Amino acid sequence: MMRRPVRFASEAMLHQQVCDYLRLRYPYAVWRTDFAAGLKLPPQVAMRHKRLQSSAGFPDITIFEPSHVMYGEYPLLAIELKAEGVELYKKDGTLRANPHIEEQAEMLQKLRDRGYKAEFAVGFDQARDLIDQYLRGGTSLF
Repeated sequence: MMRRPVRFASEAMLHQQVCDYLRLRYPYAVWRTDFAAGLKLPPQVAMRHKRLQSSAGFPDITIFEPSHVMYGEYPLLAIELKAEGVELYKKDGTLRANPHIEEQAEMLQKLRDRGYKAEFAVGFDQARDLIDQYLRGGTSLF
């Protein structure tokens, strides 16, 4: 009997979970999400969306709050969300060869070079922990 592969939550579902978490746990926080991230837009809308961005690979969620003093001094946190189970790195620690992920990693580095905190987060737990550490300076609330 053939077993079905384990299915992880989609990136769109993860995106919604993280937004709900921010709204619930940090109601004071000012943040923005790229609603079009991960959506299959009609070609004309996709072209317009692309033309309205400074470049490709921009992170999914940006939190416009300064970091907790224990976490370092950053004016904002940018997070590129990846669905649970996505493997970004090889065993040797280098980024997997994937043009889309490479483009996102380059953008995260550009943001870091400008003094921002910018990271990948794979799955809800990693995103939640990153947000909690950034905003509270400690471990997750859970």
